Amino acid sequence: QVQLVESGGGLVQAGDSLRLSCAASGRNFNGFEMGWFRQAPGKEREFVAVVKWSGGDTYYADPVKGRFTISADNGKNTVYLQMNSLKPEDTAVYYCAARYGSAWTVNPQSYPYWGQGTQVTVSS
Repeated sequence: QVQLVESGGGLVQAGDSLRLSCAASGRNFNGFEMGWFRQAPGKEREFVAVVKWSGGDTYYADPVKGRFTISADNGKNTVYLQMNSLKPEDTAVYYCAARYGSAWTVNPQSYPYWGQGTQVTVSS
């Protein structure tokens, strides 16, 4: 079965950088979209970025555009989220998700596969 395992979260100061990793296993991910989502306390889970497993095309939420970069390393079966110029409002649990398709889907309910999440805390 599909398994997604996130890592790389932590406590950083505003302006710092972090790189999150999502190790994917259990099937061939050709034709999949791989997304990052986040959920802050008391808020709904929100879309951050998505990458096509095949081809590497990307799409970002406006709050992170220009600061975050999503990428997929097919050889390592890993998806990354490079986060630069972090802000306190980026504090959340970050989740990796996967779905078959190519619709640039930002609705978390459309993703059937999820990791356990990794905490990112940005202090001011």
